[in-house]
Amino acid sequence: MSLFHAVVWLDHHSANILQFDAEHVQAEKVKAHTHHTKQHGSTVRSEHEFFADVCTALAGITEILVVGSSTAQKDFKHYVEKHRATLLPSIVGYESVDHPSDKQLVALARQYFLKHDRMAGVPTPT
Repeated sequence: MSLFHAVVWLDHHSANILQFDAEHVQAEKVKAHTHHTKQHGSTVRSEHEFFADVCTALAGITEILVVGSSTAQKDFKHYVEKHRATLLPSIVGYESVDHPSDKQLVALARQYFLKHDRMAGVPTPT
């Protein structure tokens, strides 16, 4: 099922991706890789692999809202800008939030996209 909007809550260990339309919600979880070694930069490499998996899961979604801690958002944004620039036009915003439930995430995202689409003059698909 290909849905128009998505909200992704992420930290440095996991991502909760919720794609939705007016009637449906589809959830997907992505977990970080945990293979730390003594090699210099292994945590950076693991983070890059995790962010790459998140980007792959978000591919093809028209509008994406990224939420979570400000640090995780900043790191994810930096990764996308450097390594997955094709995803940039789909990411419409970043919001700092704690650990909301799936229902709270979808409600937050619906409100966000309603305002975003109105400001852009685009009707929200149903």
